[in-house]
Amino acid sequence: MLELLDNFRLQDAVDIGIVAFIIYSVIELIRGTRAARMLVGLCVVFLIYLSSQVFQLYTLNWILDNFLSSVLLVIVIIFQNDIRRALVQVGTRPFFGTEHRLQGQDLEEIIRAVVTLASRRVGGLLVFERETGLNEYIEGGTSLDAQISKELILSVFITSSPIHDGALIVRKGRITAAGCFLPLTTNPNVSKTLGTRHRAAIGITEESDAVVVVVSEEDGGISMVADGRITRDLDAGTLRGTLQKLLVG
Repeated sequence: MLELLDNFRLQDAVDIGIVAFIIYSVIELIRGTRAARMLVGLCVVFLIYLSSQVFQLYTLNWILDNFLSSVLLVIVIIFQNDIRRALVQVGTRPFFGTEHRLQGQDLEEIIRAVVTLASRRVGGLLVFERETGLNEYIEGGTSLDAQISKELILSVFITSSPIHDGALIVRKGRITAAGCFLPLTTNPNVSKTLGTRHRAAIGITEESDAVVVVVSEEDGGISMVADGRITRDLDAGTLRGTLQKLLVG
């Protein structure tokens, strides 16, 4: 033990710290997602593989040995969405600015609009672009490039509007487009009670680092989605505090 401590270098401490940070970041990234359950399943398979060696279960060991020999490819296939999201976050957040942030007055206009939609039970889907660009979805909608206001948001989502079924996208503090169609989540663990708007909100946050606010037309409930995780039944104060932390400069 003393010999080990004598040979311990500063580089070793840095090395251990980096590895620990990577492991922690991976756990934070997949916590609460289907990837976490899949990772647990892979760990169980590996434990069975070790047990088959100890108890000399040759047939089982041969099957698992062939499976685990290509486990890297299996992980890439299973976790492709999570890996893509992680690479996007690593490639943007540490190095780029905060142009996505809103002003305080913009946030108040958004809160007022969302609360009004909820009280009238009018469905709404508001997407806030952050570092990951949403051009492919913006180009498929109706271009607006307008200042954020309660009145404009309400006019987009009233049922008589031709673009009320799509999403409204906010970029750099301006309403950039409306009537935008988003990818639906393919996560089988998402509650079957969630409608198309909620599934689209989860889907776009699985593909990007966007933050999404959803208003349900069924019960007027307000939800927020980020990193593929949905928080439901928010009141105005909680929504304001969360969006302020994520989006307001």
